[in-house]
Amino acid sequence: MRNKIPCSAERLGLLDPQMIKAVVEISAFQIGHQYLSENRVRIVEADDAQISSAVIGNSGLYEQTIRLKDGHLVSKCSCTLPEEPICRHCIAVLLEYHRWSQPRQTRKPKDTPRDVKQPMQSEPQGNGNGKPTMGQSPSTDVKLSEVMLFIEWLQPAMKAIEKIQAVPAPPPIAPGEVANWIQTIRNLEDRRRDSEEVQLKLESDMRDREAYVGRLSQQLQASISEAKAAQAATQALQHEVETCKAMLTKVAELSGEVSRYDGQLKSMAQEFTNKGTQLDRLATSCKEVADALKSIGKQSTPR
Repeated sequence: MRNKIPCSAERLGLLDPQMIKAVVEISAFQIGHQYLSENRVRIVEADDAQISSAVIGNSGLYEQTIRLKDGHLVSKCSCTLPEEPICRHCIAVLLEYHRWSQPRQTRKPKDTPRDVKQPMQSEPQGNGNGKPTMGQSPSTDVKLSEVMLFIEWLQPAMKAIEKIQAVPAPPPIAPGEVANWIQTIRNLEDRRRDSEEVQLKLESDMRDREAYVGRLSQQLQASISEAKAAQAATQALQHEVETCKAMLTKVAELSGEVSRYDGQLKSMAQEFTNKGTQLDRLATSCKEVADALKSIGKQSTPR
């Protein structure tokens, strides 16, 4: 699904939840926020102009590409949902990227870019013996004591990260650059845990899909075996049908011969009947002749 909507933001990280909620369907925003809370979003690659990501939806894994181009927000998702102007998966990605980009933005205030050098502080005035007086200590953004506390906290934190354990609680440090360092590391650790959870879900989903494909393969093999058995049975039936056809042909030939023999027998019977009639007539004639001869014999006998 591809959508293109006007966007006045200069960076994707400036799209906060309220701005997103104002232009999308409320149901899609709620589901996208639910995906965010359930850690279903995995950002593969991102910057201020483009995001490549994947989201575990209710029906599978979907891939997204979101970018800012020519004053428009162009989103593309592999799902087929009809949600406008962007789908729930792209909404979840934008919410995740906004949360992910906040620590980076706090480290780079607009009024103090990194490439702008700060003016040098004037050297503290001495009191004549080469030491700074009270109230004239140099002002610095990073205190050495806070840096030492940060280093002491960093060592067990790195060990905990290597052992995939919870990061220890940070030392009590006033808000500042060092506190931002600690918060950045903790945010990275949160991102790592979220990524691991997403990876576990993806692996679980992959295993489920592999099991499903395995079941489909077994069903396909069974169907192929049944098809082969049906094909063999069909060939056997076809052979039997051909045999029956041959037998029917022979029966038809025999029936024709029987019909011919029957006709011949009928003809012979008719001939026998005619001969019998003639014999009856001949016997009658012979009897008449015999009776006549007897009569003549009686008349010629002397008295």
